[in-house]
Amino acid sequence: MSEFSEAERAYLRSQRLGRLATVDPHGQPQANPVGFFPQEDGTILIGGYAMGSTKKWRNLQRNPKVALVVDDIVSVRPWKVRGVDVRGEAELLTGPHGLGPRFSEELIRIRPRRIHSWGLEDD
Repeated sequence: MSEFSEAERAYLRSQRLGRLATVDPHGQPQANPVGFFPQEDGTILIGGYAMGSTKKWRNLQRNPKVALVVDDIVSVRPWKVRGVDVRGEAELLTGPHGLGPRFSEELIRIRPRRIHSWGLEDD
C-alpha cells in the first residue's frame, strides 16, 4: 500500500468531495461524485445513502480497481490548481461504522496502490 505525504493528508482532510471511478461490466469507466473520509491507517472510506444499491457498488463487486480524484481551483489569475489522484483496490464493507446516521451501513474502503498529487507544494 502506498502512503500519503503530510501535504497530501492535510489536503485530503481539507476537502469534502471527490470523484470515484469504477469499471463497469463492459470495461467502461464510470465516475461519480462522492464524499470521502481519510483514515489514520492510510485508507480512505467512502460512504453514501443506500450505497449497497448503487452501480458503483455493483461494479466493485466484479472489479475492485478504483481511482479517486480530489481537486480544486485555488485561483484563476494566476491559474493554480491542486489535487490528489489515488489509484488502488476497493474493499466492500457492511456493518456499523462511525461516519454518521445519514450513511448506509455499506462502505467502500480504498487501499491506495499509487498516489499522484499536484499543486500542493505552496500550501
